[in-house]
Amino acid sequence: MSRYTPHILVLVKAALVAWGGLGLAEYLDPSVAVGLQNPNFPAGTQLLHWILLLLTGSVFLLGFALRWRYTPFATITLYATLATLCFIETVDFRAFGDGVQRYYVMAAEYLLYIVLSAYLLSSSLIRARFSGRA
Repeated sequence: MSRYTPHILVLVKAALVAWGGLGLAEYLDPSVAVGLQNPNFPAGTQLLHWILLLLTGSVFLLGFALRWRYTPFATITLYATLATLCFIETVDFRAFGDGVQRYYVMAAEYLLYIVLSAYLLSSSLIRARFSGRA
């Protein structure tokens, strides 16, 4: 992979923080009205959704900045919680619509988490970054 991949991950996680932050702001103050809320989700599920997105991005960004050695493992743990929430949202609350296509979207999300997790565990750039050698 490219030597720029860790920095691309930083940009993606910054976007995740922005998305989670906007969603949480809209959840807490509906007058913000960005259109990010899913009316099929119960209030607690929607709140957890935004908190987990915000937390996942923030943990990676802070860990990256501080070179916290447990960043890859904490991020992967948060991917697992996001995957669990995705299952609940998809199966119980019909995220991504009705029909079979919603399961394809869920599978694509799971594949993304697996690929990102494999990268975080196997990349020499990531190992160097979080061991203090980069």
